[in-house]
Amino acid sequence: MLAGKIALITGAGSGIGRSACQILSREGAQIIAADQNEANAAQTIELLSGSHHLSVPMDVSNASTISQALSSIQSKLSTPPNVLVNCAGITRDEFFLKMSEKQFQDVFDVNLKGTFLVSQAVCRGLVQAKIPGSIINIASVVGRTGNMGQSNYAATKAGVEAFTKSIAQELAGFGIRVNTIVPGFIETPMTSTVPDKVKQTFQHLIPLKRFGKPEEIAEVISFLASDRSSYVTGTSVLVI
Repeated sequence: MLAGKIALITGAGSGIGRSACQILSREGAQIIAADQNEANAAQTIELLSGSHHLSVPMDVSNASTISQALSSIQSKLSTPPNVLVNCAGITRDEFFLKMSEKQFQDVFDVNLKGTFLVSQAVCRGLVQAKIPGSIINIASVVGRTGNMGQSNYAATKAGVEAFTKSIAQELAGFGIRVNTIVPGFIETPMTSTVPDKVKQTFQHLIPLKRFGKPEEIAEVISFLASDRSSYVTGTSVLVI
């Protein structure tokens, strides 16, 4: 389904990002695993079959590291990635009245600014090379519902959805599709620290009465990355 695709996946060292690498490689894509923790990205590559996959260090909040990573990819592959999955994300939970400016800014820099910076850099390469592509951004149901102690996280994830809808309109003429996946509560290292009482409350609200697994999000990513979704752009897919 993804033969001939070169997929750059941020936040590839764990969680949804790692699962996306595994599922997309299973479908035939060449994987470029990007993570601020280069060792974790390299561990992800070791889980994949084949020797043509790459790992690169990348701080998505830093434009210069993104540029260096894409230059390295271009020099090795002679083409830009034609699939981008923006999985990198963090939380810095705190009640609104106690939240510091740094806690708000740190989450903004990775979750929203990072999505902007990596998407812009990849899409500039695709437009210059006249290559169509697919961008998949990861938002969150919290961006729609809000959540106590996560005003910063909720704001960035709502922003990712609006950002996606806007650039999808700008990039459609270049053959670049842009979509968002909106996961519910997914079992990842980032959600593992949530108190059990809070988890029980969330689980009660979920129709299937269980939390999602990273690979279940990755399967949807695979569809949006493929040509099977060739008429899908500017939309959000709720997975809950």
